[in-house]
Amino acid sequence: DECKRRYSVKLWKQFQELFNWLPLAALIDQRIFCLHGGLSPNLVTPSDISALKRPLEVPDTGLLCDLLWSDPDVSVTGWGENDRGVSYTFGPDRVHTFLERNDLDLIVRAHQVVEDGYEFFGDRSLVTVFSAPNYCGDFDNSGAMMRVDENLVCSFQVLKPVDSNG
Repeated sequence: DECKRRYSVKLWKQFQELFNWLPLAALIDQRIFCLHGGLSPNLVTPSDISALKRPLEVPDTGLLCDLLWSDPDVSVTGWGENDRGVSYTFGPDRVHTFLERNDLDLIVRAHQVVEDGYEFFGDRSLVTVFSAPNYCGDFDNSGAMMRVDENLVCSFQVLKPVDSNG
């Protein structure tokens, strides 16, 4: 909506077309699984994502929708209903099962405002990294960037929010 309001519907459509081609996930050294949203009941292995034919518009349900919009929830065991009205929430048990099944160490995701820019979940088996401080001017959150070194050691650079009052 902001893109359409500030620029044009044409530019918004061009971004949507571009997003339909972007990679859905990445695997760092076969140990760290990175994606925008989270896990899906339809995701057994990272290679399941290869079956999605691109370009692809995001449907309201299914694997692609979940990769983009699912969220971790410490109060959930298994899969739960998502307050966003789309996709699922998943508990620490789903994270541990996925990591163990695929011999992975960590899931890295974004898409959810977290106060300190990054936040661990499930005994540090998943981390949410959110890069936009003062998100939309509505939050007083920090942003963060994650660095992975050659030994797969992760570190974070925190971007503090700017005081909008001066």
